[in-house]
Amino acid sequence: MVPTATTLPATPVPVVPGVSQELAQGRARRISRLAYDLHLTIPARKAEPIAATETVRFHLTAADQPVQLDFKEQTANLKSVTVNGQAVAIDHHDEHVVLPAASLKTGSNEVQIAFTAGNQSLNRNEDFLYTLLVPDRARTVFPVFDQPNLKASFRLTLSVPSGWEAMANAPQDSIHNVLNGLIPGSNTYFFAPSDTISTYLFSFAAGKFERVSRTLGGRQMQFLHRETDKDKLRLSLGPIFQIHADALKFLEQYTGIPYPFRKFDFVALPDFQYGGMEHVGAIDYKASTLFLDEGATQDQKISRSSLIAHETAHMWFGDLVTMQWFNDVWMKEVFANFMADKITQVAVANSNYDLKFVIDHYPAAYGIDRTTGANPIRQELDNLKDAGSLYGNIIYHKAPIMMRQLERLMGEEPFRQGLQEYLKKYRFGNATWPDLIQILDARTPANLQAWNQVWVNQPGRPIFDYSLKTSNGKITSLQLTQQAEDKSERLWPQLFEVLLVYPNGGVKELTVNMNQREVRVPTAQGEATPAFVLFNSTGLGYGVFPLDKQPTAGLTTLQNPVARAAAYVNLYENMLNGRTIAPRQLLEIYRQALPKEQEELNIKLLTGQLTDMYWKLLKPTERAALAPALEKELWRAMQQNPAANSRKLLFKAYQSVALTKEAQTRLYQVWDKEQAPAGVKLTEDDYTALALALAVRDYPAATPILPKQLARIQNPDRKKRMEFLLPALSPDVPTRDAFFASLADEKNREKEAWVTTALAYLHHPLRAATSEKYLPQSLALLEEIQQTGDIFFPYSWLQATLGSYQTATAARTVREFLAAHPTYNPKLRAKLLQAADDVFRAEKLVL
Repeated sequence: MVPTATTLPATPVPVVPGVSQELAQGRARRISRLAYDLHLTIPARKAEPIAATETVRFHLTAADQPVQLDFKEQTANLKSVTVNGQAVAIDHHDEHVVLPAASLKTGSNEVQIAFTAGNQSLNRNEDFLYTLLVPDRARTVFPVFDQPNLKASFRLTLSVPSGWEAMANAPQDSIHNVLNGLIPGSNTYFFAPSDTISTYLFSFAAGKFERVSRTLGGRQMQFLHRETDKDKLRLSLGPIFQIHADALKFLEQYTGIPYPFRKFDFVALPDFQYGGMEHVGAIDYKASTLFLDEGATQDQKISRSSLIAHETAHMWFGDLVTMQWFNDVWMKEVFANFMADKITQVAVANSNYDLKFVIDHYPAAYGIDRTTGANPIRQELDNLKDAGSLYGNIIYHKAPIMMRQLERLMGEEPFRQGLQEYLKKYRFGNATWPDLIQILDARTPANLQAWNQVWVNQPGRPIFDYSLKTSNGKITSLQLTQQAEDKSERLWPQLFEVLLVYPNGGVKELTVNMNQREVRVPTAQGEATPAFVLFNSTGLGYGVFPLDKQPTAGLTTLQNPVARAAAYVNLYENMLNGRTIAPRQLLEIYRQALPKEQEELNIKLLTGQLTDMYWKLLKPTERAALAPALEKELWRAMQQNPAANSRKLLFKAYQSVALTKEAQTRLYQVWDKEQAPAGVKLTEDDYTALALALAVRDYPAATPILPKQLARIQNPDRKKRMEFLLPALSPDVPTRDAFFASLADEKNREKEAWVTTALAYLHHPLRAATSEKYLPQSLALLEEIQQTGDIFFPYSWLQATLGSYQTATAARTVREFLAAHPTYNPKLRAKLLQAADDVFRAEKLVL
């Protein structure tokens, strides 16, 4: 008979590199009840391979076609494959192990594989290693169904060298615990089955760590670290545990859901690629962010709190409820940042939540959204191998701004209730952004679907303008208009404030509901004519806001530090847009403002923007002409500021701009004698940074600076970092050339944080004349870097490479590269356009 459509055999999904959306969707329909048993034997020597065995158990709805396991490694790494008790031929190609349909069955299946684990994402060091498998790197270590909506339980067994500690997602098995090693000179850790988690959250760390255990709020927490500085340990361990406990308490109350997993531990890793990673039961952190000393600024303490709160929030937002596909990866990040901001508001003494929000999010979001490579918050993704390119400042910084606007539109309580419904409905499962929008839409009269289209699904920002009419000392009309920066017809509905500022210091704040292209502010009518109007005074609006009468003199008289921060951001964005104010004008404003600004976070913002303009928007001759006066002003401002943290920020700015022999000699004396300026606390890390700053200036010290600083460093991890940086800072051009050439070899890029630091010095403006020749090869390596590096590495590579150039030839190199590669990966092309934006703007703005 002729088969009907329902009796036709299923068409196998093509085997292609990566994890295609077609493959992921097909597997999600067919596969369930997934569990992995994984045993890894870690040798004492880093160069030796890691032997591994694995059992994969899953339920199949139909066994009429092959099943693909993802394994991005050489076929030679596979030793044997057994399916349901029968050995099968190894069929491995295009990054997949293909299990034959003839060996599978409807219902329960068991696959056993002996293999050599892949090294790419095991981050192996001589005496420790750790996994980092987001977004699709689990498949670089072991065969796996590597997609977020095939959650599984993992039972891990680790054989490690004697004396090593180990931590994983699950508790150590309560019966076996740590036993005598299965191989000589080793211990074997047996871990219980983990909670049901996505593959990118599977994690372990093992090595020579110190283990600290404390119980707070009735919960035991364990912490692995390698810090050797006793002062840092004394000052930091208490806050690290307490901030975690406070964050857990807040999130349980806010979500209405008790902590949902079996344990809550964390690890501090030297030079970790990210600030943190939210592995269930075993969060990873960059050690330098957690361990602070007596010289820590308030900003560093707030940043630590925000980081811990961010990763803890992920336990609910991302780990408990996970995106269906990585096109919604931004969801977990936006909610982690959004909740971290709320937690820090109540957890850190003397923290200004609104001020921190403005300074953390707006410059970073605008830094991408103003570029021709800007991407929307929610992006398309056809294959998981490209998921790493979705990450960036739009996800981490524009999305929280969007979410705060959404909360304001809905109201805090309806918004919170919607989130609680979402978490309870999809707990231990997967959901999409449209799933959440549907829940929220039912709780507000606003049209969230239309609102969502411009805020979430499209890139860019509006530019605002205004008309102010007055008569007889009174405002007769205040009207605002918005126009998309790309001149399209899009509108960003939003709420923000304008501040009427009067000569006597009085102010009047008015709320604007900018839900149309043109909006009149009725509450302004009849108010007294102000000295100037400050737009977006609470820092909650999004876009390029106008400057009224260039309110330079009145800025520092504003009592609210948030209003001042919003003004500084407005000024900077208008300057970059070539609108109203020029770089030299803004430099003069900031030079006047710095001695008067007393808020630490605003000093951080001002000094950051000032040093950016100094290095990127002044010609070398003008920079040299300005340096003597600017150095004196920064030193004087540092001496006069009463706050130690602010003094340190101003000293760092002085260190950044120092060009004259007098300033460099002063810095050298501080470094050489290890005697900080009065009222400034400098630590080993600060003295290392000072040594590097002197080295990039080729300071003629009697004794070589960098070897002497290297000898001062006691921590072995920090010493290795310094050793890596030495050739990048060499005064000898051939040595620097050789260092750059070495980065073409993947093994020399393993420590990505080291590499980007080295590149920043290699391409420092003072070295630009000899380093610009590296640009073509730097761009040529980009695709390989995306394939071999972690998710932030391609952009950080580009940013460290291009970030300081202001020459027409550097801009031309980028344009010629793009012209020569018309079919270049569009997401990498966007990253390149984002990173090159300052170079392109410098062509127009450099004086």
